[in-house]
Amino acid sequence: MYSISLIRKKGYIIVIVIIVLGVYGYEHFLKEKEVSEIIERGEQTKSDTNEFFLPTSTTGQIIHHQGYSLSYSEPHEQAEWVAYELKKSHLSNFNFKRPYFEIDKAVRTGAASWRNYKNSGYDRGHLCPAGDRNYSQAAHDETFLTSNISPQNHDFNSGIWNTLEQKTRYWASKYNGVFVVTGGVLKGNLKTIGEEKVAVPNAFYKIILDNNNGKTKMIAFLMPHQNSSEPLYRFVVSVDSIETLTGIDFFPELDDAVENELELKSDYKDWSFN
Repeated sequence: MYSISLIRKKGYIIVIVIIVLGVYGYEHFLKEKEVSEIIERGEQTKSDTNEFFLPTSTTGQIIHHQGYSLSYSEPHEQAEWVAYELKKSHLSNFNFKRPYFEIDKAVRTGAASWRNYKNSGYDRGHLCPAGDRNYSQAAHDETFLTSNISPQNHDFNSGIWNTLEQKTRYWASKYNGVFVVTGGVLKGNLKTIGEEKVAVPNAFYKIILDNNNGKTKMIAFLMPHQNSSEPLYRFVVSVDSIETLTGIDFFPELDDAVENELELKSDYKDWSFN
């Protein structure tokens, strides 16, 4: 009698274990399926993404979100570039509540965690600024994915870099929209932060293209990773020089003659700094 009860008890335990494992396995399957679907959606060009102006990727990992696209560099645990169109209609003074940063699940190799920045001494610096995506809560919140941030000194982030971001919005308004590509220069022996060794760029770049009114013009900025009181035009360089630094071809779909002419320039006479 005792043996039969013991056998039954063991049988119940085995059944329970099988059920628990089955539930766990099914939940794991659903989670993996969800992640796979997110990655697949990220690989699809969105209607709001002007694919014509996207740079080349040196990493082979381009992700398209609704409001911007990026090329993720796994060795540096951040984007080598973030590209987006900033239309005049995107400019807004809505004051949305800042959400928590979230790991970007669309990055196939796995995006770095925001925890790498904790107590690092560096800001979680947006590459596509939240201020450029204030036209809706969803667009604003999407900029808080970890694939869209890079370690930045606070004084730089809130100083000269912020000044450039504001000037970019000014140009978007003045020229009825511009296309923006920005990122850190991920070359050389870079300092890293956090357990995942997120690289700290020594310089950041921003390239702005205006393709309105039948005329194409572009301007490029390269800034050392430190605050400065110098005027913005002091940081104007040619697009070619940034391509040499990064190995990225920024506007490969432009007509070659137009691309070559514009990317050689390092002047700012066609852009209003007032």
